[in-house]
Amino acid sequence: MSKSDKPKILAAEVVAQSRLFTVEQLDLRFSNGAHRRYERMKGANRGAVMVVPMLDAETMLLVREYAAGTHSYELGFPKGLIDPGEEMLMAANRELQEEIGYAARELTHLMQVSLAPGYFASRMEILLARDLFPSRLEGDEPEPLELVPWSIHEVDKLLQQQDFSESRSISALFLALKQLKLTP
Repeated sequence: MSKSDKPKILAAEVVAQSRLFTVEQLDLRFSNGAHRRYERMKGANRGAVMVVPMLDAETMLLVREYAAGTHSYELGFPKGLIDPGEEMLMAANRELQEEIGYAARELTHLMQVSLAPGYFASRMEILLARDLFPSRLEGDEPEPLELVPWSIHEVDKLLQQQDFSESRSISALFLALKQLKLTP
């Protein structure tokens, strides 16, 4: 299938809306004539960033924060939405300062990933941060985040942590290891 073979959107309608989410129903016609109705979370297309911060050549910094979706505390990398008018690198450095109290002199873009593209339009930019220095900005978290330093040489132990389960953090970890030319 080529990009020109994408289904034709015959109708789009908002079927549910909350403060955070808008559910859109799409009536589609596929190139073979099949008709289907899909629902998706309509995104604001702002994008988001997730950053793997390296305190030094051997130490990653993770955060433990509350995740309402699973009603649990999750261990992962700093992340957040890109603000309107903000560039990806600016957003990454802002999130670092808000969540871990460091900024980075060096940010390397690793990859853009999607989350459940069958339902969400959201995209997340994964970055590696090096040459960190102390710098704090006030964030929007309701409570202080727990900063968790982790040895890059203990990846197997990290992957065994029950609270390190978010697929984007796991993807970011492996992308960072590849960039750093390390293997788990």
